[in-house]
Amino acid sequence: MPDLTRNAVDVLPEGRLAEQLSADRPLRIKLGIDPTTADIHLGHTVVLEKLSEFQRQGHTVVLIIGDFTARVGDPSGRSSTRPLPSAEEIEANAATYQEQAFKLLDRERTEVRRNSEWLRMEPDALLGLLAQTTVARLLERDDFQKRLGAGVPVAALELLYPLLQGYDSVAVEADVELGGTDQKFNLLFGRDIQVAYGQTPQSILTMPILVGTDGVQKMSKSLGNYVGVTDAPEEMFGKLMSIPDEAMAQYYRLLLGSEQPAGPANEAKRKLGRRIVDRFHGEGAGAGAEEHFNRLFVDRGVPDEIPAWDIDPAAGEEPGTILLPQLIGSGFELSSSEARRLIKGGGVKLDGETVGPDILALPREALAGKVLQVGKRRFLTLFDSAA
Repeated sequence: MPDLTRNAVDVLPEGRLAEQLSADRPLRIKLGIDPTTADIHLGHTVVLEKLSEFQRQGHTVVLIIGDFTARVGDPSGRSSTRPLPSAEEIEANAATYQEQAFKLLDRERTEVRRNSEWLRMEPDALLGLLAQTTVARLLERDDFQKRLGAGVPVAALELLYPLLQGYDSVAVEADVELGGTDQKFNLLFGRDIQVAYGQTPQSILTMPILVGTDGVQKMSKSLGNYVGVTDAPEEMFGKLMSIPDEAMAQYYRLLLGSEQPAGPANEAKRKLGRRIVDRFHGEGAGAGAEEHFNRLFVDRGVPDEIPAWDIDPAAGEEPGTILLPQLIGSGFELSSSEARRLIKGGGVKLDGETVGPDILALPREALAGKVLQVGKRRFLTLFDSAA
């Protein structure tokens, strides 16, 4: 039987999870995800895969879509107040999050809940929840301490987040809660709330934060260093090939549950790309994506590792379009007039194909995930932060 604590950073309180697993009953394993962006990326799957391991051993998985807490904003790991999505965005994202999570979880054996079911409280119930803690306790979290020390404001709304997430554990009677290491304060706080409501407190298990394709910062769509689980096979493989060699061991350990194979890093990277693409697009999709990569990068001399660039700032006035001169100008530090001359002269390529001399705008979907080339040796991988 696989070790359910493999790769975990925190398993708290010490010895409690082992006691729970020795009991002759399925445990209720909770994971909460706030739908603040449109898609799940590989960073999210580190915890989702751990949730799936519990599920495969017969435990009950409770996936909470935080459609209410997304309106508050999780301050975990933030140096400033998180911009909040609109109600329409939250609803759309909630639907896609749920569907994408089933790429890793068994749909028939997953209990999916939205925390708006119980967090739309009557005033007396809300006041009762607020009475369960103190401001001093909430301000213990490192994120708040750093911000206050730097003179960066903390919104009163953010103080509510641990209380609301903690009440999620009460509502679903969680035995165990999973999360990333940045969620440790929230997960422990959930234990306090359960005790306040007369429940046996959950144990917690935290997983490492996957570094993004830049090898420096955590994977995030807003930073453009992410690999989405719904990315096209060719885009997914290409992004994985851009990972710095020093990050490969972490990707193998957290995404594949194995050690990086011996041998050239480039071959290990290709194997990783094939296996991840196969996981999300079906057997054989990885080999097809690798063939596309070879045609584009190897046969045409494009480097394996190229920087990413957001197309959204170059959006045109017509909905759904991107202005190429502005995109090229900002991405390659050129003036718009220089960019136009390059287009007219056939010096701009998109995925290896020359952009026509009269094409000054293209649909967003024709650009996201593509490689933009100017001249012989200047390249950018395009992504759309607004998608």
